[in-house]
Amino acid sequence: TFNPPSVVPAILKVVDIAGLIRGASEGAGLGNAFLSHIAAVDGIFHLVRAFESEEIVHVDDSVDPIRDLETIQGELCLKDIDTLGKVLENEKNRIRKEKGIARSAEPPLTELFQSAYEKCDALLKSNTPVQTGEFSSAEVELIKDWGLITTKPQVYVVNLSKKNFIRKGSKWLGKIQDWVKSHGGGQIIPMSCEFEQELFDRKDDPAAQQAYLDECTKEAEEMGLKGPQFAVKSVIPRLIRSGRAALCLQSFYTAGPKEVRAWTIQQGTLAPQAAGVIHTDFEKGFIKAEVANFDDFKALHEGTASMAKVKEAGKYRQEGKTYVMQEGDIVVFMHNTLKSKK
Repeated sequence: TFNPPSVVPAILKVVDIAGLIRGASEGAGLGNAFLSHIAAVDGIFHLVRAFESEEIVHVDDSVDPIRDLETIQGELCLKDIDTLGKVLENEKNRIRKEKGIARSAEPPLTELFQSAYEKCDALLKSNTPVQTGEFSSAEVELIKDWGLITTKPQVYVVNLSKKNFIRKGSKWLGKIQDWVKSHGGGQIIPMSCEFEQELFDRKDDPAAQQAYLDECTKEAEEMGLKGPQFAVKSVIPRLIRSGRAALCLQSFYTAGPKEVRAWTIQQGTLAPQAAGVIHTDFEKGFIKAEVANFDDFKALHEGTASMAKVKEAGKYRQEGKTYVMQEGDIVVFMHNTLKSKK
């Protein structure tokens, strides 16, 4: 509607990190590099192979996603057990120093630390990520500083053959679902890199892309899979949405004749802090936010690059410092111009 010269979408940055082998937590293979790389990310797409191919050799010479899940999860948990041991020792040393206790003596740990430590230890020893456990808000704040890899949200992505993706079935999917459920639960997304690559190769020809999707959907219909739920489409948008949801991210928008931009914030962010994402002065001098939700704008704008119709419908409002930003808010921030001190 605005048709500005600049459109800046929200971005989810995904980094491909080489897989682990057994013993990586002790430095085997690319273990140390992998663990340092994965420690730097905010969340994990755990890609699991569930397709057969003579052309693509598996590191263990056979395809078994359950074994691969056990290997990856096990190595991450082992690394966290090692980290947890160091956290415990550091806490003991801190208390000894603070209270002047001899190094040979066992210092008294706080009830909060003891509880958080024991819960993490039990989860990790059962090969279960810490992020699936139940903790009090105080325990969560404490654990945040421990540097545990398995506190990061995980989404399990199952890489199927193109044929199995089209027919939405595989002998492994049920087994993977059972494994994930028994290891704390989590979202599972079946996809096919083979299919996605073939679709991507046609990116410069929208008609060819649609023809390819129609061909795949027809293939599903020939297997007796009919109806909109069996229409074949890319899973990439779903992966992006699930990644953002796992990281508790949402977007708000600024829109005008020169630029429409999506800004990424954490769920629960207040209006002044959202303004600060644009510029720190906006947060410091925040007065109010003028807000309309995208869904309301889409339903009411009638093709005009204006909020007039939204205002007429009473859907345009003013919010103060305590307003919690919502997904899809279109915002104009009002703020004081701060003068620098001389």
